[in-house]
Amino acid sequence: MRILLVGAGGVGSAFCAIAARRDFFESIVVADYALESAERAVAEVDDPRFSAAQVDASSASSVEDLARTSGATHVMNAVDPRFVMPIFEGAYAAGADYLDMAMSLSKPHPDNPHSETGVKLGDEQFAVADKWESAGRLALVGIGVEPGLSDVFARYAADHLFSSIDELGTRDGANLTVDGYDFAPSFSIWTTIEECLNPPVIWEDGRWFTTEPFSEPEVFDFPEGIGPVECVNVEHEEVLLMPRWIETKRATFKYGLGNEFIEVLKTLHKLGLDSTEKVNVPSTVGGAPTVVPVSPRDVVAACLPNPATLGDKMHGKTCAGLWVTGIGLDGQPRSTYLYHVVDNDWSMQEYGHQCVVWQTAVNPVVALELLANGTWSGAGVLGPEAFDAVPFLELLTAYGSPWGQKELDPA
Repeated sequence: MRILLVGAGGVGSAFCAIAARRDFFESIVVADYALESAERAVAEVDDPRFSAAQVDASSASSVEDLARTSGATHVMNAVDPRFVMPIFEGAYAAGADYLDMAMSLSKPHPDNPHSETGVKLGDEQFAVADKWESAGRLALVGIGVEPGLSDVFARYAADHLFSSIDELGTRDGANLTVDGYDFAPSFSIWTTIEECLNPPVIWEDGRWFTTEPFSEPEVFDFPEGIGPVECVNVEHEEVLLMPRWIETKRATFKYGLGNEFIEVLKTLHKLGLDSTEKVNVPSTVGGAPTVVPVSPRDVVAACLPNPATLGDKMHGKTCAGLWVTGIGLDGQPRSTYLYHVVDNDWSMQEYGHQCVVWQTAVNPVVALELLANGTWSGAGVLGPEAFDAVPFLELLTAYGSPWGQKELDPA
C-alpha cells in the first residue's frame, strides 16, 4: 500500500505519528499546499517511508498528478471539507482508492432551510457511487472519529447488541480547558462554523429533514469523569450515513458545545463573519490604496490559535460516542452508550499531539491497515457502516486506545 496523504495540519501530522508505528504500508507521501508543513510532519516522524510534497488540494488535476507520480494506491484526505470534491475526483482520475474524514458540503434548502433538506452532506459523492463501483474502486467516506468510529459503533450495535433500533444518537462531549485562552477551539474553526451554523439534519421515520441550529438541547452525562454536558443538534455526516446501511427509526448528532461557544457562533453569524463569500476590504499595504478580497471565515480562523499548537496548554478528556436505544437481543428495552475517550495528557505524552486531532486521526490509520491486510474490502462509495465492526474495534484497542460500553436506564 502506497498512501498519498493530502493535508499536513493537526490531523495530518497526528496521522503520520500514528502510522509510523505500523508496518502495513510501503510509503506515505505527505502533501500540503505549504510544502514546509509537509516537510515538518515528515521530519517529526523521522521514518524513511515518509516523504514530503506540495499539492493544491483545490485542484483535482494537481491531486491526480501527484497521486500518479507517487504511485499512490490510496489517497487519504486530511484537509477541511471544502476540498473534498477535488481530492475525491483527483484520486479517481489517478486510479487510486480514496478515504476522507468529512464529506462533500451541503447547501441549505433555498426556501425552507430549517425544515427541508437541500443538497445534503455527501450527495455529490454518492451521486457517482455507481461509477466507483463499476470501476472496482473504493471511496471510504467519513472515516474519522465523528463520522467514522461513531459509524463503526452503529454497525456493532446493529449486529451484536440490538434486535431493533429506535435511535442512533451520536453524542460528543469534552471537559477540555486551554491555559491562557478564554476562547480556543480544539478543532478547525472553519469546520466547526460549517457544521454548527448549517441547518442540522435529522433522520426520522424514513426521511431526512432539518431543524434550527442548536435545537433540542439535552444534558448528556459523559463517562470517565467528563460528566454532564449540554448537547445540541448540529449538522453532521453520521445522520446521512447510518440510515443508508442500518435500519433505525431515528438518527441524530448532538455536540456538547456549551453556552459560551454557542453564543460566540451566534455572534459570528449575526455579524456575517461565518461567511465564506469574499468581501472587498480597503488596504493601503505597499502605499497605494487598493482593495483586497477576503473571506470573513478565513479571517476568523486566522485570528484564532492553531488547534494543533495547543496540546501542551490543554487539559482534560474528549469523548466521541453513540447512544443507541431500542430492543436488545433478549427482547427487552435497551439503552447503550458506545464510546471512545482520549485523555490529552496521554496523547501528548505518547504521541506529541493533542487529543482531539489524535482521536480523529487514529481511525483512518486503523481502516487503512484493515484494507491493506484484506480484512476490509469493497467497491463504490461506502461508509464505515458497510464493513464488519469487530476487526476495527479489536485493532483500535491493539493500537493502545480501547473503546468502552456503558449501559443506561432504558426508561
